[in-house]
Amino acid sequence: LCCCEYVDRRGRRNHLAACCCDCEELDDGCDRWLTCKSLPPGALERIADTIADRLRVPWFSGAVKINVSLVPPLVLLPVFLHVAALHFLLGLIILTSLPVVVLWYYYLTHRRKERTLFFLSLGLFSLGYMYYVFLREVVPRGHVEYFQVVALTCGLILMLAALSRAKKDPGYLPIPAGNEKPSHQGLPNKSTRGSSSGLHGISGAASSRAVNGEAKGYCRMSAEQPEGVKKDWCTKCQLVRPARAGHCRLCGRCVRRLDHHCVWINSCVGEQNHQAFILALSFFMLTSVYGITLTLHTICRGRTPFVALFYCPGAYSDYSSALSFTCVWYCAIVTAGMGYILLIQLLNISYNVTEREARLALRDNTGRRLLGGLVIDTGQYNRGLLCNWGHFLSLGSSPPQRSAEDIV
Repeated sequence: LCCCEYVDRRGRRNHLAACCCDCEELDDGCDRWLTCKSLPPGALERIADTIADRLRVPWFSGAVKINVSLVPPLVLLPVFLHVAALHFLLGLIILTSLPVVVLWYYYLTHRRKERTLFFLSLGLFSLGYMYYVFLREVVPRGHVEYFQVVALTCGLILMLAALSRAKKDPGYLPIPAGNEKPSHQGLPNKSTRGSSSGLHGISGAASSRAVNGEAKGYCRMSAEQPEGVKKDWCTKCQLVRPARAGHCRLCGRCVRRLDHHCVWINSCVGEQNHQAFILALSFFMLTSVYGITLTLHTICRGRTPFVALFYCPGAYSDYSSALSFTCVWYCAIVTAGMGYILLIQLLNISYNVTEREARLALRDNTGRRLLGGLVIDTGQYNRGLLCNWGHFLSLGSSPPQRSAEDIV
């Protein structure tokens, strides 16, 4: 393949020059639209699949396919922010509607259990674009010192480094090699024997109800193990998972100490990357608040950042100040949302409870609501503030030992 050729989803060889031609689904849809006929079932999905398959860029070994969910943030975010900078009312409407649209798209994808790169693309591009506006519109005004720019840049680099670590393996349980799924979701082979730890079989019937991406299967419990220290049989991965592990339906894998599936990193948060996830959120909060403070001190001289955020005369006197002020408000909205996520995470760590366990406790009505409902204390693993944080800081320090129970 040359740099502009590719193999499409049907296995045929195509060229980028013909990407807008020979689309049977689109031609049929246009013909039906012109003749006022209704589209057949699934026509729009087929057209969308064709467009997504042909959205490619030239590359050395052939044209590379671009994920469609990466494109909207790259195009719409600068357009919306520049339009919002034209007038105060436009800024109010756009900055109010943006969170609503993002939340709507989140619930849409969450309900369909779909993985998307939209949120990761939005987050990374927002960081890059805010940094670009800061260097181009704020720094040239001369009120920002060189060491302040260096400090902001270092915070951004540290946050991206922590984010890169959080994107790695969250603690996936190994899938048995050569494992074949049974014809129906039922009990595993009855000849399977428990080990010396007291695992003697499968108890209870199958439950396929999912909570926060958790597919709850059969439960293996040892008679000698205390209550709360149990191992579950995952009918999806066909393995015994240790206590506090869970199955993510979006990733299709079981994760040790599963907390939740985070759409902002497009990955699960588990035993191996939970610390990096908290570190990335903390660096983001510090860097974002620092950048907002520097920008408000520059465009709203003589006012504290909190007052300037709500009252900044002359912010729309010129387009540069208006764009900077609009970006500040966009950053403030994002920072408030991420701050809430960080607060919930810190409270959960203090009570040694994961987000998945809190949701399960709410479903089964087995937990206590504390601090106005911000945290759900299951009481199962809570050993006090210091012990809980010591347990969290020791996560992933030593790789867990695999036993014969972990693979069936």
